[in-house]
Amino acid sequence: MKVAIFDFDGTLFPEETFPLLMSHLKKHPIHFQKYRKFFFRILPVYLAYKCKLYPEQKMKEYSMWSYIAAFGSSTKSEIDEFFSQIGGMMSQNLSNHMLHRLEQHKKDGYYTMLVSGAYEPLLNSVTEDVTFDCIIGSSIPYEDEKLRKNASINYIYGERKTEFINNHLSNMKVDWQNSFAYGDSYTDLNVLELVGNPVAVNPEPRLLEIANNKKWEIIS
Repeated sequence: MKVAIFDFDGTLFPEETFPLLMSHLKKHPIHFQKYRKFFFRILPVYLAYKCKLYPEQKMKEYSMWSYIAAFGSSTKSEIDEFFSQIGGMMSQNLSNHMLHRLEQHKKDGYYTMLVSGAYEPLLNSVTEDVTFDCIIGSSIPYEDEKLRKNASINYIYGERKTEFINNHLSNMKVDWQNSFAYGDSYTDLNVLELVGNPVAVNPEPRLLEIANNKKWEIIS
């Protein structure tokens, strides 16, 4: 079995997700008051990160947790509705080039995967009209259909992406050499190196340098 693995932020979706989520929360007619709680929780950590006193991965993971924690004891249906609203808007701006690649891979019999650090309900909403065989994202912890307070977010980032991919495919015989992976960031490197056909999509400078050195396909 051959697989085609797609990143989301900067790849299938041309922009970064988190700034859009912040704006959506800030302007939301129902949940806007939660933005203040989120902002003041994240501010010290973000400033420490900007001063190079806090690692990027931990800062992003803390940001993801802080964002969801601002919803307090909201129900799963309320949070799903919140992500559905922004997901519907984002779905109109997916990369046509990546959608074409996805459709071609499906026609060629590839097992298609969307693997991202974005929240799973957001990914499910954005791709409501786009079919993947598997979607892996950062899950939101619930208990009795309500947000579980102070529970950690399992943020899918960097090496964790490859762990989740390998776990999901553990019972399948994968032809890695003839498989594809698409990513835009240096943090996607572990996933790109899994396959015989890595593709750098509008790559950031560090990934662009590696892609050029290794003669990978580059889509700009």
